[in-house]
Amino acid sequence: MDLVDTLVELIDLRSFSNLWFWIALAVMWSSASHWVLGVPIDMVYRAKRHGGQAEQDLEDVVRGNVNRLMYIMQVSGAWLLALVCFVLSGLLVLGFFYHVEFAQAAFLLAFPLSLVGVLTRATAGRIVRDGISGTELQQVLVRCRLYIQMIGTVSIFVTAMWGMYQNLQLGFLG
Repeated sequence: MDLVDTLVELIDLRSFSNLWFWIALAVMWSSASHWVLGVPIDMVYRAKRHGGQAEQDLEDVVRGNVNRLMYIMQVSGAWLLALVCFVLSGLLVLGFFYHVEFAQAAFLLAFPLSLVGVLTRATAGRIVRDGISGTELQQVLVRCRLYIQMIGTVSIFVTAMWGMYQNLQLGFLG
């Protein structure tokens, strides 16, 4: 019985009192702000400092990622939008109307990430539409990263406040 108790404690679905949820939240936002349009941010700063081949490499990687994203949106964007809206609305209803804590936690992870997806799509569309390259491309990527960090900061704050409220309401022993 000791092994079963240990496993149940490790895989606890009370998300806001579970360390793994908070680790996942931190890793998610760290990764989201490091990879802008699929490009690591250090590549942007290296292109800014050194120019030349580093700048060309950045433009090539961004062009490939932007073209891929725009193709996916063109082919299946409506279906992806419908699926994301379905999942988010299901999590919202389950979490906040039926008080399923796991759905609340999943919604608080997924909804801000969907905003990052919208921001990424808008940035990619702007890059293609305006033919942005060079220094202006670097500025657009840095600005996109700043917006992602702002969304992440608000998301972490709201999630932490809601998680503390849930833990205080339910008590630390469940």
